[in-house]
Order: sequence, then C-alpha cells, then structure tokens
Amino acid sequence: MTWAGAADVIAAACLVLSALLTLIAAIGILRFPDVLTRMHSATKPQVLGLLVVLVGLGFRLRDPRTIGLLALVALFQLITSPIASHMVGRASFRAGQVRRDLLVVDELSDLLRSQEEPTDESPTHPQQ
Repeated sequence: MTWAGAADVIAAACLVLSALLTLIAAIGILRFPDVLTRMHSATKPQVLGLLVVLVGLGFRLRDPRTIGLLALVALFQLITSPIASHMVGRASFRAGQVRRDLLVVDELSDLLRSQEEPTDESPTHPQQ
C-alpha cells in the first residue's frame, strides 16, 4: 500500500468517526433534560467531530496551504467554542432556564446575588 492509499484510508476513517460524533451530539441534544447538559452535548462531541473532519481532510487533500487553512479553522473553533458555550450557559442561568435541582455545584447564584443592581432606596449618586 502506498502512502496515498494509506492517507485515503485514514481520511475515510476520520470522516466516519466524525459522523458518529455528530450523531452522538444530536442524540444528546434531544435526550438530555436541561439547557446545560444539552449545551455540553452540543459542544464537546461537535468540536471533536469538527477536528477529526479537519484531520481527515488534511490527509485527503495533502496540500500544505490547505492544511494551514484547516489548522486556522481548528484554532478559531477551539478559541470561540468555549467562550460561546460559557456565554450561553450564563445567559440561560440568568434567564431561569436552568434546573437548579440538577446542579451539583452552584457558584453563580452567590455571585449574582452579590452583584445585584442598586435599588432606588440607595442612590448611586449623591443628590445635589
């Protein structure tokens, strides 16, 4: 078997694996009970699936410029996905869409209570 044949087999295996990871993510989104677990299911296997697809494409295309572009896509995905997940989780928590009975640790409630908006009874600016 030549190098090109072995690279094509590795690429095919990567593409099948990424399709399975995407299927697992979709099943998790449908089956999990609340926003946070669904969000976890949507981000973890989906990002890994994308990375495996990019590796498969790199083995299939074998062009250095294309591999560089695929590496940039992977880098930006790894940078933006955790931040986006974090912001969606915080927004859903603040909107009251999180089932608190399923939380093991709840550090955000204390933080939000300490940062509550000041009321009209305690003015933020001294009256003139």
